[in-house]
Amino acid sequence: MAPSDRLPAAIAERLVPVSLMLVAGYAVTLVAMWATSHDGVDAMARPLGTDFANVWAAGRLVLEGSPEAAYDLVRHYGVQQARFGAETPFFGWHYPPMFLGVAAALATLPYLGALVVWQAATLPLYLGAVVAIVGRNRREVLLAALAFPAVFVNLTHGHNGFLTAGLFGIGLLLLDRRPMLAGAVLGLLCYKPQFGLLLPFVLVATGRWRAVAGAAGSVVSLCALSLAAFGPETWDAFRASAAFTRGVVLEEGNTGWAKIVSAFSAARALGGSVATGYAVQATVTLGAIAACVRLWRGDAAFERKAAALLAGSLLVTPYALDYDMMLLGPAIAFLVRDALLRGWAPKAAALLLFAYAAPAFARAAAAATLVPFGFLATLAVFTLACAGGVRLAAPHRKLSYVQH
Repeated sequence: MAPSDRLPAAIAERLVPVSLMLVAGYAVTLVAMWATSHDGVDAMARPLGTDFANVWAAGRLVLEGSPEAAYDLVRHYGVQQARFGAETPFFGWHYPPMFLGVAAALATLPYLGALVVWQAATLPLYLGAVVAIVGRNRREVLLAALAFPAVFVNLTHGHNGFLTAGLFGIGLLLLDRRPMLAGAVLGLLCYKPQFGLLLPFVLVATGRWRAVAGAAGSVVSLCALSLAAFGPETWDAFRASAAFTRGVVLEEGNTGWAKIVSAFSAARALGGSVATGYAVQATVTLGAIAACVRLWRGDAAFERKAAALLAGSLLVTPYALDYDMMLLGPAIAFLVRDALLRGWAPKAAALLLFAYAAPAFARAAAAATLVPFGFLATLAVFTLACAGGVRLAAPHRKLSYVQH
């Protein structure tokens, strides 16, 4: 039986009701958080959207004419305390200066308005990318993309995972058809430079020079604009703040090992030293680069290559948090598309289901058991993409869905 353009019946018949239940659960929780908050501060004395507080505070400093102060811990925290109260936790700003323009634009609005605009503007980018990747079953795919637990994690943190996943997914979709534009879109990811480590290896190794040129032009333009707008002292402040980000936030684990989904964090949570953590991370990083480059230089389906690049971009950095698992959304979508085109394997479907569900429990489970479920979910998607995708690889036979 040839592959179908429909989802397997056992999945399709459950996908819509399960997705609707998850989305409804998220909506009820978000409404409850809003209803029990006061002036943008939740019942636990944290800003609604927690991490978005650092974006808004940095933007306020830009509007006050002091963009370099976004990297000054005392002044940045002072803005947060002035808005949310003296007892609010500190949410640090770790982004390069090119993201200050976005922060300043959002900070022209009151905090809650800015938070709503930020999430409402970036969520459709992610959803559109996932629907475009799969290319069929649009209603089911849209619901599944919205129900992806990383969406809820990202919403409650007010984070930028929707933007990151959307840009990455769209860039990959355009890569073969509009390589220069694809590179320019992918270059916009420089606001989170830790996710740009793997991409140049793939583009250079496969000779995609137009995409390289587009990405380089995008990055250089953003850097030049930020330099002109915010001055060299802001870049100096960013470089100086990197020591705090590396030492306190990452190496000492003040963010919380359970929140970080990298090999480095897994090693540190299990008692390894900083040196051990970096050694483990280096092994994973080099292995992921080698495997991904080999895959991209071979004749594997593009869907597998794209999924490996997305998941691999999480694997190669020591600093990726559970809301960054939004990148697994388009990665899973590419593997689902591969299955729709070439056939579906039940064991692969189970691995994808684990990766899909992992953001819902990864942090709590890692805190309770030290098992790095977020890292394992990312590794599962990467391995699946590199090892053959979700196809049934029986030789001399047509691939088929296995239906129950």
